[in-house]
Amino acid sequence: MPKDFTEMENSNRSANPSIHEVSDPARRLWLRGTAGAAVAAVFGPSLAGLAGCAATGPSGLATSGPRLGFQSVPPSRADAIVVPPGYVAAVLAPWGEPIGVPGRMPPWRSDASHSADDQAVQMGMHHDGLHFFPIEGSSTRGLLVMNHEYTDEGLLHGPGKADSPEGVRKSQAAHGVSVIEVALRNGQWDMVRPSPLARRFTAYSPFRVAGPAAGHALMRTAFDPEGRTVLGTLNNCASGRTPWGTYLSGEENFAFYFSGGDNTTKDQARWGLPKKAFYAWPNHDARFDATRHPNEFHRFGWVVEIDPMDPTSTPVKRTALGRAAHEGAWVAVTKDGRAVVYSGEDARFEYIYKFVSRDRIAPAGNGLTAAQANRELLDHGTLYVARFNADGTGRWLPLVHGQGPLTAANGFADQGEVVIRTRQASDLLGATKMDRPEWIAIDHQSRWVYCTLTNNTQRGQPDKPGPDAANPRANNAMGQIIRWQEDGDFDGPTMRWSHLLLAGDPGNTRPDARGNVQGDFFGCPDGLAFDSRGVLWIQTDAHATQMNKGEFERIGNNQMLGCDVATGEVRRFLTGPVNCEITGVALTPDQSTMFINVQHPGETPSDISRADAPQLYSSWPDKAHGRPRSATVVIRRQDGGAIGT
Repeated sequence: MPKDFTEMENSNRSANPSIHEVSDPARRLWLRGTAGAAVAAVFGPSLAGLAGCAATGPSGLATSGPRLGFQSVPPSRADAIVVPPGYVAAVLAPWGEPIGVPGRMPPWRSDASHSADDQAVQMGMHHDGLHFFPIEGSSTRGLLVMNHEYTDEGLLHGPGKADSPEGVRKSQAAHGVSVIEVALRNGQWDMVRPSPLARRFTAYSPFRVAGPAAGHALMRTAFDPEGRTVLGTLNNCASGRTPWGTYLSGEENFAFYFSGGDNTTKDQARWGLPKKAFYAWPNHDARFDATRHPNEFHRFGWVVEIDPMDPTSTPVKRTALGRAAHEGAWVAVTKDGRAVVYSGEDARFEYIYKFVSRDRIAPAGNGLTAAQANRELLDHGTLYVARFNADGTGRWLPLVHGQGPLTAANGFADQGEVVIRTRQASDLLGATKMDRPEWIAIDHQSRWVYCTLTNNTQRGQPDKPGPDAANPRANNAMGQIIRWQEDGDFDGPTMRWSHLLLAGDPGNTRPDARGNVQGDFFGCPDGLAFDSRGVLWIQTDAHATQMNKGEFERIGNNQMLGCDVATGEVRRFLTGPVNCEITGVALTPDQSTMFINVQHPGETPSDISRADAPQLYSSWPDKAHGRPRSATVVIRRQDGGAIGT
């Protein structure tokens, strides 16, 4: 999340005091519970393979000896990708490359002269979460689906062009999601162009609304009187892949695209609606003027579902999963075959959620793909918010209309209003306010669920919640990784939790910034994913302003690390270019290729002019043109073996 958005976060959050007592977090670090059994074999033959590809955690492959088989790389300040000996990294799909829509492949223009129509069929800006969808199970051909979180208007337009109808349209076209076809040919990964499967979703693409908020009075606007079709998705951050073969993307910092004027309501303020939008969109697209169209504000902040294999399908905003500053969404499967979707809000003092589907995951058949057979699965079920107790236990609190305080007397007329005002409902329930919960990774073998809490330097400040058991450090610049295991199955109402680690540099002078990492130290964990061998891959996102401070002096550029959760060892696998974020990770089924994203190389420190920053800080990946470009990077072993072994 860019620093500019972080600074605009609303300060009018829940006024409830922290509900937890501070206890010694050290006694919960590396607390090893007995692992649960693997996901039961509840699926018929037609779904068995689907269940395997659904897991975002280990597939149960046997391992012997240490899981981390690569040589650690040192911290770096270089404007380059650095990988271990024996590995190679190559740029695959940078911002502005045509995605391969047949008959519409405008080339990248380094002078920013490409039009809004061009940008709508080119790679969007600032790549984030991604997944690889193999075609017919292949490890050499498939679709990459990825988010484009936000835009840097100076890079996108050049000086003085953002505040115009064409400029706004171009900015909106650079947001959203890309679907591209890729293939390994002659030892090198390339985009397949043209491809009938190539698609872009932008901030003006139509999305169907489904679930409790569909058609709700708070979702109806002058542009959509029925409240069932939203134009656009924006600020898409992390992503998940479902067992039925679809892509889930979270709409994160949606509030900053709207202007609220001088008279924002209490509800709008709770969501951080600013007086003036971060971008010029409200000047030329009336939807984003909340003073004129207040309900449009309710139509963003959802988890969206995309079927990448069906280019005729319409993506869906799944409102049963709740409205939030969603980092992303990740799916586990219960023993009886129901979907459990975990998500977090990447904002200070916000919440972690899970949704349990009412129905079981359906197999493909009767002429339907698995995606089509489960097109209503995420519209029916129960949404919960997490409370982490000081004794290492926790509870999932149901966000259900009519239960507890979620009644009309407290401002919740129905379930649609509960999911539209999820933050306010969570406030009433007394959920735990977290240190920016971001990516979630699920270990389907042990049944532990892991979540990165990137940082929260406001914790412990005057009029802000102080440290608690789950968030144990004031002025938390370094972040931590929390994990929990449900009592019983993934749908269990209670859990046991611990910290996997507290990030930091053991050489820091400030004790709260030292952490307890075993091995290569780091700060600000963000991206998180398991590979098939059980290695937990950790990606970092310290802002450029942080990296120029003494606490981050030895940590260097943002990076990616492997963690053996059985031993606690952390080993640095990759370092990125200057002032970038390392984000998004996906592997081919045979684990021989890893895809990651490098976002915002040359990001601007807060004390430097945005217009000057790109030239001052980075020219990655194309030194000849000198303009930094977010890009997808392909990593392979030179001998063709599995990544990380």
